Amino acid sequence: MTEHIETVIIGGGQAGLALSYYLTQQGRTHLVLEQGQVGETWRSGRWDSFTLNTPNCMTQLPGFPYQGDDPDGFFPREDIVAYLEQYAASFHAPLRCGVRVTAVRQKPGGDGYLVEAEQMTFEARNVVLATGAFPKPKLPTASAALPVDICQLHTSEYRNPQALPSGAVLVVGTGQSGCQIAEDLHESGRQVYLSTSSCGRVPRRYRGKDSIWWLTRTGFFDRTIDQLPSPHAKFACNPHVSGNQGGHDINLRQFARQGMILLGHVQAAQGKQIILAPDLEENLAKADAFAAQIMQAIDEYITKTGMKVEANRTTAEAPSNGASSTQAILTLDLQSAGISTIIWASGYKLDFDLVQIPVFDQEGNPVHQRGVTAYPGLYFLGLHWLYKRKSALLYGVGEDAAFVASAIADRGRTTGVPHEVPLMRGVHTWNKQTKHAVAIPGPSGTSPEVVRPVEMPLHAR
Repeated sequence: MTEHIETVIIGGGQAGLALSYYLTQQGRTHLVLEQGQVGETWRSGRWDSFTLNTPNCMTQLPGFPYQGDDPDGFFPREDIVAYLEQYAASFHAPLRCGVRVTAVRQKPGGDGYLVEAEQMTFEARNVVLATGAFPKPKLPTASAALPVDICQLHTSEYRNPQALPSGAVLVVGTGQSGCQIAEDLHESGRQVYLSTSSCGRVPRRYRGKDSIWWLTRTGFFDRTIDQLPSPHAKFACNPHVSGNQGGHDINLRQFARQGMILLGHVQAAQGKQIILAPDLEENLAKADAFAAQIMQAIDEYITKTGMKVEANRTTAEAPSNGASSTQAILTLDLQSAGISTIIWASGYKLDFDLVQIPVFDQEGNPVHQRGVTAYPGLYFLGLHWLYKRKSALLYGVGEDAAFVASAIADRGRTTGVPHEVPLMRGVHTWNKQTKHAVAIPGPSGTSPEVVRPVEMPLHAR
């Protein structure tokens, strides 16, 4: 069975929904195909105590900004899911959940694409891959060398300490997920070994404001991919900080003082022995240097703008002479240390095996300009650094969605066919207290839910 539709969006997360919002406003027929439920990654790919690290005020999908009573707080996982569900409902997104796409191909001898799912095929003039910035967990080669009686999990599989076998836990990687999971385990009473990486850190608050608030104003999130020193720089890990328990600093040196055992990065595994690099102090110094660089940039912005703010104070701790009083561990014997579980905070990799079109470079990355490929009607959205640092965030994905929606409109034909289009004179906002969308009437007092048929000419390229 084949269904014809102008545009198919693959992925029902924030990227796919943001684009659906704009296409709905344009009156363009489209479908959003999601293999799970709305926001599936937030549901099944995050641990129980997960919270956003960006303040609630930065939750700003198109037409649906946060308007709750805690703008400086941090959404827990269940509130992110509720927000996305309410967002989809606010403009009646044409979602089809439980649809797993198996292949995307060019239409033989014609303009358009075939989107093959397990139960049917969709023929579309436009296809947008919005399957997420982190679709496939990445594991290092060392994981394959470990014996089967060691429980191994990627961070996407971790839920809570109680679900793990008894014993100590080795967490590998000190990006945001690795640090927050290590803290979650430590607070539950587990002995935690933490293999560090070169990720930086930022203070939660600095000079009276959340550091993320400052970074939005210094242009940190608006940096474009062409401003990076190299194409590989976009894969740098995010600096560690936490939104849990109202938000706080994460400092690896403090972790050591609290009883975690810090290690250099994992080089290899031989049976139940982990071979570690002698780079612990180097990694700690890099984290401190990153924090100092961020605070300096904020100080310079304050000086430049003449803002009247608090004096130069931060809760971030000064470096000490070493993370602990013990000699660096270069070989970790899992059995002697009582380690039963390893959690790999080793990041993710792209997974576009379903796309049967040669639109990728030698490393498997899609070749595009802000999501627009050389194949007319084929687009990518929601990728990390698609165009800006914020391209994959709830705070920034809407800008790229508007760009892709405009490109789709430019490709459209003038039809003159009436479409049922919401009157978006007002906007919907999100109320955290009630966990519901609130429709704010526009200047005429007309609710955005009112629908009328309009002639929607679609401009041809």
